[in-house]
This record gives sequence, structure tokens and C-alpha cells, in this order.
Amino acid sequence: MWFTIAVLGQWIFATYVILFYGKATAIGHSENWNKVLPHGYISGETIGNFVVGSHLLLAIIIIIGGPLQIISKVKEYAPNFHRWNGRIYIFSAFILSISGLYMVWVRGSIGGMIQHIGISINAILIMIAAGFTIKYAMDRKFKNHRIWAIRLFLVVNGVWFFRVGLYFWLFINQKPVGFDPKTFEGPFLYFLTFSQYIIPLSLLELYLISQKSSNKKLVLTTSTLLVIFTIIMTIGIFAASMGNWIPKMRE
Repeated sequence: MWFTIAVLGQWIFATYVILFYGKATAIGHSENWNKVLPHGYISGETIGNFVVGSHLLLAIIIIIGGPLQIISKVKEYAPNFHRWNGRIYIFSAFILSISGLYMVWVRGSIGGMIQHIGISINAILIMIAAGFTIKYAMDRKFKNHRIWAIRLFLVVNGVWFFRVGLYFWLFINQKPVGFDPKTFEGPFLYFLTFSQYIIPLSLLELYLISQKSSNKKLVLTTSTLLVIFTIIMTIGIFAASMGNWIPKMRE
């Protein structure tokens, strides 16, 4: 249930990125990126604009191709696709991390130092997970390969989890609480910056432990937490889709 809803939400987000950023680029108005992404487009900065554009393109590849790597049936019926999609996915993950670090520390981004550090840790985790995913595939240790591929899937979608968490918070409170919407800083955003990968990774580890456990209380606790996380995610996807992604697709 969690995976199905997550993929649906991610593909809605990917469609938004394609239609909003892609359309702005196609009609020659890349400055429209700045309506959503501060410092996204800066006139005259060819290299910086190329990095941001590449980051957005790779994000689309990651979001669309990632879930297909997790589905076992795809690997079973289309092994060649799985291998080549995986190579593209790993390469994109590395470049996405490097370009993300560039955007935060060189290009400039909203938020403060705490958020920049949190995002940078996310980028490092992506590269670590990608490295282990490759290693275990080359070693033909496919059980470990799959676990690290799932970890990679979670951390590479950290920014997406951030957006979903933010919109869930805004939907519940009906206004910004715990942060300043102008500076985009505050305790809630500091929490969200780190929890965007800590919570998904923690739930995955708990899930992996529960799979091997005969402790019914542990299994029930894990299931309950996953259901709660799924409900929160569903509300966040709905709020983000109706409040931002779908309206921006129509612009």
C-alpha cells in the first residue's frame, strides 16, 4: 500500500516537473523556474543554469525509473531493461547528488545553514547507497543488492519526502507553523530536513527486522507505523497535488 501510493505521488510530481519546467524551457522562458525554485535561473550564468536544468531532468529520470527497479516482476520478465535502467539510475543518482550540492553551496538556495547541512548529508547518503548497490550487484549478492537498492530509492527521494511532509503540515495547520515562510527557516523545517531520510530509512530497517522476527508485538508495531506513515504521506500528496503541482501544470 505504501509503495503504490508513493509511486503514484512521485509520478504526479514528475508530471508536474515535466509540464512546468519543461514547458517554460521549451517556450524560451526559463526565468519562470524562479516562480518555484529560487535562484533556479539566472540570466547570463550558462553553467549554473545548465546544472539546474540537468538536475531537473535527472530528477525526472530518477522518479520515473526508480520504482521500476524495485518491482521484482520487472526484473524477472525484463532483465536487460532492469540492468540498463539500473545503470542509468545509478549514474543519475550520482550526478543528481553532485548537482544538488552545487545548487546548495555554490548557486545558493533558500533556507539556512542547518538545512544546507541536512540536504548535503542526504546527497552523501545517496552516493553511499548507490555505491553499495553497484558493489553487491557486481558481487552477485543480489539479496544485499536489493536491500541497498531500496535504501537508495528512499534517500534519492528525500526532497520529495520533504515536499510531501511540508504540505501535510500546512494542510493540518492550515497555515505555516514552526517556520517563517519568508526566510523558509524554523524548527519544523530543521526537523523535516533531517527526517526526510531518517524516518524512511528507520522504517525500512524496522520492516527488515520484523520480516525475520516471530515477535507479534514487533510486527504489529511495525505495521501500525507503516500505516500511519502511509496516511501522512497520502494527505501530503493530496495537499501538494491540489495546492501546487496540478495548478502549476496548467500554467
